[in-house]
Amino acid sequence: MSKRSLVLPYRPCAGIMLLNNKGKVFVARRIDTDTEAWQMPQGGIENGEDPKVAAIRELEEETGITQADIIAEYQDWLTYDLPDKLYGKVWKGLYGGQTMKWYVMRFHGEDSDINIKTRHPEFSSWRWVDMNDLQEIIVPFKRDIYKALSEKFYYLTE
Repeated sequence: MSKRSLVLPYRPCAGIMLLNNKGKVFVARRIDTDTEAWQMPQGGIENGEDPKVAAIRELEEETGITQADIIAEYQDWLTYDLPDKLYGKVWKGLYGGQTMKWYVMRFHGEDSDINIKTRHPEFSSWRWVDMNDLQEIIVPFKRDIYKALSEKFYYLTE
């Protein structure tokens, strides 16, 4: 934990590694950035909300997906610090990073069921990728988390 994180707390967040029936991972490109950084769906956990419930809610809010089941859970919470250029600026300046509870979900629908043009869109595009490619397309400050998830859940893609 960095010294900065002692000043600003971590934002509780649920993350979703969504797999299709071919073992590919869903990633989407954030609408609020001009970089080519992609990410898996994730979002804040409301006060008193169960992290599993938050994961299911966030997946639907961000992608319109309702046809998915939780098939695995990362036991520990994974944490990252925001880089200096974002610290104190995102999330209304209230948090210095995120502490994340991750779930792996299996998608049972069709690609046509995915709708990122939601009421409050967060993504401009999406695609399915090999789990081995995740670390190359993710913002640097989340790479350690994605590496841990890939190492733990790679067996689910085979």
